[in-house]
Amino acid sequence: MATGNINVSVENIFPLIKKFLYSDHEIFLRELISNATDATLKLKHLTAIGEAGGVEYGNPRIEVKIDKENKTLHVIDQGVGMTKEEVEKYINEVAFSGAEEFLEKYKDSAKDSGIIGHFGLGFYSAFMVANKVEILTKSYKDESAAHWVCEGTTEFTLEDADKKEHGTEIILHINEDDKEFLEEARIRELLSKYNKFMPIPIKFGTREETLPLPEDAPEDAKPETKTVDDIINNPNPAWTKQPNELEDKDYKEFYRELYPMQFEEPLFHIHLNVDYPFNLTGILYFPKLTGNMEIQRDKIQLYQNQVFVTDNVEGIVPEFLTMLRGVIDSPDIPLNVSRSYLQADSNVKKIASYISRKVADKLKSLFNNNREDFEKKWNDIKIVIEYGMLSEDKFFEKAQKFALYPTVDDKYLTYEELAEKIKDNQTDKDGNMVILYASNQDSQHSYIEAAKAKGYEVLLLDSPIVPHLLQKLESEKEKISFVRVDADNVDNLIKKDEEKISKLSDEEKEKLKTDFESVVPKEKYTVQLEAMDSDAAPLIITQPEFMRRMKEMQQTGGGGMFGMGNMPEMYNLVVNTNHPLISEILNTKTVKKQERLIKQSLDLARLSQNLLKGEELTAFIKRSFDMVK
Repeated sequence: MATGNINVSVENIFPLIKKFLYSDHEIFLRELISNATDATLKLKHLTAIGEAGGVEYGNPRIEVKIDKENKTLHVIDQGVGMTKEEVEKYINEVAFSGAEEFLEKYKDSAKDSGIIGHFGLGFYSAFMVANKVEILTKSYKDESAAHWVCEGTTEFTLEDADKKEHGTEIILHINEDDKEFLEEARIRELLSKYNKFMPIPIKFGTREETLPLPEDAPEDAKPETKTVDDIINNPNPAWTKQPNELEDKDYKEFYRELYPMQFEEPLFHIHLNVDYPFNLTGILYFPKLTGNMEIQRDKIQLYQNQVFVTDNVEGIVPEFLTMLRGVIDSPDIPLNVSRSYLQADSNVKKIASYISRKVADKLKSLFNNNREDFEKKWNDIKIVIEYGMLSEDKFFEKAQKFALYPTVDDKYLTYEELAEKIKDNQTDKDGNMVILYASNQDSQHSYIEAAKAKGYEVLLLDSPIVPHLLQKLESEKEKISFVRVDADNVDNLIKKDEEKISKLSDEEKEKLKTDFESVVPKEKYTVQLEAMDSDAAPLIITQPEFMRRMKEMQQTGGGGMFGMGNMPEMYNLVVNTNHPLISEILNTKTVKKQERLIKQSLDLARLSQNLLKGEELTAFIKRSFDMVK
């Protein structure tokens, strides 16, 4: 038996491992199974190139076992194993990577072998949950086996052992404080989380399988069952296959495998597959999206050669795509991924750029191949596309070919189509094209109808980031402006050369304004007199486009200015001097009646904008009943 000290550059590495190397103790199982996978894939590669000394690869598996009585957890593989010398080298010399050395030695032939691990520090994560760790191992090229034991100090023992088959068994003596890892449900949870798609079958216990009845079985025959190994993973998930090997149903089945509690089908998928200038595979799904962007994040799973790393993919996936679902797998991202690493790593930046480009190309293809279907899905995917246009200039450019601008009449136009359609009728006297839009078809109905009566096209733009997107569009495109239909009276939305004549004299207008200002709350409304068509509404409440948009931008995450998000709501009360009701208000002889007519008219205008609530709404209803008695 040999004894010795582990070769480390600090007095005791174990407190460092427990405190700094990994943020969560549960990660130890992922690391050990990753190492077992490495060892198995090494053997696969060596047998494939004829360097395994006659050893056959066969159908190896990894087994995880719990021994509650002895308070141990076992991870067993049938891979290359280690000689005593290799244990000394790869285990005792901490931070020396066996996988790295293997890849260097066989770099030309091992490119696609799928080796993922670093059999140094990853192995030592076992000491986060165990006070004693044993290695029982036998190399595929050696007759003798080795038994290594360490109790969480820099001291170890290493001796010969009795083991017939090549491979390695790691035995963890679980700490009292970590006995949750001796519970079957907890280990099954971790295996499902981190190892669900590992490339080597993983056995965890057994299960009962019902055998099919023979065709000639009697009607009352009961099916037999047999005990089989419980393989908890899918070694060949959809993203590891070529797109031409899969059908639409395969993608949908994989989606259900990823998200068993998600009952809605995805709208469509994007299969990622690139091997230069970096390696990346994966499948992204567009789910139906609601207006709440935050609750839908962290649904994309990041893997490294089929080992789960994280579902926080910020920095790897462009931010606007973090609302999607699916899988990304890249060997160019380390298992011990950190936010600072991601922000600085050039490969990660290339990956994000590639994914953005690939998604844009797929959306363009879907639009070109079946525009009708794309239009049907628009409301479910628009928030991702609009967010992408807002946040990434390259995506903004590509999106010009497929981003849609729906109208209140359920037509879907590209920007080019929209501009061509409205340029003649919706260009103002200064040569600027004015694009009218509504954010709520019901509450802004009267304004929409007034604009349509003028022959104007009105868009329906109702996603939460619209104010930000409009700023972006106005800055990128020349001589255009977006104006919400309730930002002014219809004649002022698109200013033309013609000017309407008021029926009232200057003296009458001055008196009318004084009458209204004596009744209307000054802290909320600015009274404006406008000459409009006589059949237009007598009173219109508007909010200037600039101020309203700045407030909305600040409320949805920045972009407001000068504290506008905290300013009290201010509105313009536009009085139509050509309406008969306004003439009646002006000529009413009694102050009381005039006040009642102004209040009633104001409340009707407020009601049309959904601004009448609470006590004021109650007073309006009572006043209305009194007036019809």
